[in-house]
Amino acid sequence: MSSAPSKTSSEDIIGQKYDRCVADLIVKSGVGFGVGIVASVLLFRRRGWPVALSTGFGAGAAYADCDRSFNPARIPGTRIIPPSALKEQK
Repeated sequence: MSSAPSKTSSEDIIGQKYDRCVADLIVKSGVGFGVGIVASVLLFRRRGWPVALSTGFGAGAAYADCDRSFNPARIPGTRIIPPSALKEQK
């Protein structure tokens, strides 16, 4: 029995990221929906727009997190250094 970790295929990595994004979308939209209902009932005399607005905020936050997951170069403060610049530094 070897304890060497097996390599994960790229399809599995993409699938895990996609599953995480869908789960994040469901959770954040659901939290936004709940906050919108509470705000609508308590503050805005049962209007519908707080529910739609907060659900949209939740979905937007999930979209931004998913975008960062699939494209880490879009994380604020990161810089992509080309390989040619690394060779010049040596």
